[in-house]
This record gives sequence, C-alpha cells and structure tokens, in this order.
Amino acid sequence: MIKGKKLNIIKGALFITIIWYFIHLLISSNIIPDPFTVFLNFFEILIPVLLPHLAMSLYRILTAVVLALIIGVSLGLLIGRNERVDQYISPIIYLLYPIPKIAFLPIIMLLLGLGNRSKIVLIIIIVVFQIIVTTRDSVKNVDPEYFYSAQSIGISSLQTYQHIIIPAILPQILTALRITVGTSIAVLFYAENFATQYGIGYYIMNSWIMVNYVDMFSGILAVSFLGLLIFKSIDIIEIRFCLWINVKNTKGVNNQ
Repeated sequence: MIKGKKLNIIKGALFITIIWYFIHLLISSNIIPDPFTVFLNFFEILIPVLLPHLAMSLYRILTAVVLALIIGVSLGLLIGRNERVDQYISPIIYLLYPIPKIAFLPIIMLLLGLGNRSKIVLIIIIVVFQIIVTTRDSVKNVDPEYFYSAQSIGISSLQTYQHIIIPAILPQILTALRITVGTSIAVLFYAENFATQYGIGYYIMNSWIMVNYVDMFSGILAVSFLGLLIFKSIDIIEIRFCLWINVKNTKGVNNQ
C-alpha cells in the first residue's frame, strides 16, 4: 500500500513535469524556465540557500498548527459535549469564521511586532476555526450508544475521552489538519513578505523582484516538497494511530 502511494507520487510528479515543459515550450519565455534547469538549480542551492528558508517556514507552520490544534480541539470538545456552551460559542464562531482574517496582519504586526510571533498568531487565527468546527461536529456525530455503554460499565469521564471520543474523531481531525496545512502555507507565503529575511515566501518574492525566475521556481519547488513532507508526516500519524481505518482499507484493496 505504501509502495503504491510512492508510485502515485512519482506518476503525479512526472505528469506535472511534462505539463510544465509543454507550457515552457508554448510560452517560449524566461518567465517559465524549463523544469530540468530548475531541478538542477534546486539541488545545487538546496542546502546552502533554500534549507535555512525552509527551516524557518517549517518552524512557523509547525508552531502555529500545534497551538491551533491544542486550542481548536480543546474548544471543539467542550462545545461538542456541552449543548449550553455550544449555544453561546457557535454563533460567535459563525460570525468570525467568514471574515478574511489575513486583513488583520497589519494590526497583528503593530500589536505583536514584526517577528515570528505576528506570523504565527496570524496562522493560528486563520486555521483554528476549521479545527474547532471539525472537532465539534465530529463529537456530535459519535453514536450515543457508545456513551450509554460507557456509563453502564462505570468508566470515568477522562476514560470516555481517551477510549471513545478521541479515537472516533481522530480521522476527521487529521483531515482538517491536512486542509489547515495547505491554508497555513498559503498564509505564511503572504506573511513572509513583510519584515523578514528568512522564509520560503520571502525567498520566492525576492527572486521575482530580482528577475531570477529559475531561483523563483526553485523556491516554488521547495514549497511543494515542504507540503509533501508535512502531508506524509500526517499520513504516518494516521497509520500509527488510526489502525482500524488501515485495516478497513487493506480489506477493501484485497477484495478488489
């Protein structure tokens, strides 16, 4: 199954490379450099140039996502299990969720400074709502029969969360995490264009300003690998902690 996923990634990368090359031939301009030149340049500058920018971006994303998970899952569990709290908190979430919160970046920078804190807080503010809503809805969709069975055998509230709620909602949280990671990278790309000298978003836009399109596309390629690294890490977590899903998928593959 893992080998199949690796093969699909290789096929996807090959397909994108072919399309990229045809666009390069069609445009016939330095604005779209050929992929092979970009690949050679990428591996040449990966360690000395790109790695510091990737490391800083990865630090900002992971810090923001972990904090957003702690806040979002905690609040989602609370309002998912408590109807009275849900009546007060959910309307606030519905009002704030649609607001384009990236517009608050100047205010956040004024309040928290121009460093990492403002960028991390911006990502948290944007992605935490998705996690809250996903967690709350997942808790509400847990079959009540499980709770009745738990009460009948006298397990504690903590054990209910540990053995019933968390395992039941974990796949949905991981799905929300995949969505929020994509959003986080997009938000960070924008935020890293302000008052910073390190970050893959800064590197890409600086290369564009310097009219160095090969370096710019090398930075874009680095973003792709960064996203792939994070997504594969989430897949590993799912394989490790969602064993029942993997068993179900394996049976489905075998039946086919």
